This record gives sequence, structure tokens and C-alpha cells, in this order.
Amino acid sequence: MIRTICLTTLLLALAGPASAHPGHEVSGFLHPFTGIDHLLAMVGVGMWAAFLAVRKPAAALLVPAAFLAMMAMGAAAGFAGIKLPIVEAVILGSVFVIGGLIMAAVRLPSAAAMAIAGLFAVFHGYAHALEAPASDERTYILGFLAATTLLQAAGLGLGWIVLRAVGDLGMRVLGGVVMAGGVLVLATN
Repeated sequence: MIRTICLTTLLLALAGPASAHPGHEVSGFLHPFTGIDHLLAMVGVGMWAAFLAVRKPAAALLVPAAFLAMMAMGAAAGFAGIKLPIVEAVILGSVFVIGGLIMAAVRLPSAAAMAIAGLFAVFHGYAHALEAPASDERTYILGFLAATTLLQAAGLGLGWIVLRAVGDLGMRVLGGVVMAGGVLVLATN
């Protein structure tokens, strides 16, 4: 685990701004689909929630809900002009951490998992707000929250299917896929 933390810290230090966001005039609903880092993190949160729900069924709802609530808070901060540091590095870090938690089969209490998901969600929401078109902020926010819900539900469903079909080993492989996606994002920047 120490090596994973050190490697993640090193990769974050090397991370530059993500170029995974091709345009700023994308609807709120489509925006989470335009960056692989966002996609991986949101699906990963759903998969991790499925993994946690094996022992704590409420985690299937609590962890994704915490992500959504804090994502809205991050968007509000962005629209309010509040400045957050190292946004893209934290977003990329979320991919590595969530993938690593799944890969290492880390089962935290729901409150701790909600805090981790929520922390990363603030930065995801903030980034979405910064890339919002100048008009119709409410529709934009509702759109990316709806898309995030869909992506988390896909991760939750995938996690449940893999857990039932293959078990923890299958989930660990999925965690590795999330982390490999993070490496791909890092390599293309």
C-alpha cells in the first residue's frame, strides 16, 4: 500500500492539465462523457459502492449520493468564482485512488467512503462549472448530475454483475482497469 501511495503521489506531481475535455460548449449531460478521467472516476465510484455494499448494503446509495451532493457543491463554488488549486491533478488522482481502493479490495465504513468520494466530487463539480457555457447554469448542472448518476449506476451494475459472476478477484481486475485508464490519461497529457 505504501508503494501505491508513493507512486500515486509521484504521478500526481507529474500531472498537467487534462486535455480530455475537448470543448466548452458541450451540454451539461454530455460533459461527463467527454473526459475519460471523469468517466473513469464516476463509474469507479459506482463499482466501489457495489463492492462496499456486499457488507454494508446502504453504501450502494450513500457513496454515490455523497458524490453527487459534493459535486453540486463544487459546481456552486466554481460558479461563485471560488478558486481551487490543482483541480486537474486531484481529478486524475481520483481515478488512481478509486481504482486503487477497488484493486486493493479496501472496504471502509460508509462514512469514510462517502468522505473520500465527496472530496473528489468537489473537484469534479468545480471543473464542470469552469467549463460551463455562459448561459443556463441550472440546466447545465442538472445535466451533468443526471449523467453522473447514470455513470455511477452503470458502475454499480457492473460491480454487482462482476461480484456475482467472479467475486472479489473480478472487482480487483476492474480496479486495475480504472487505474490503467488513469495511466492512459496521464500518458496522453
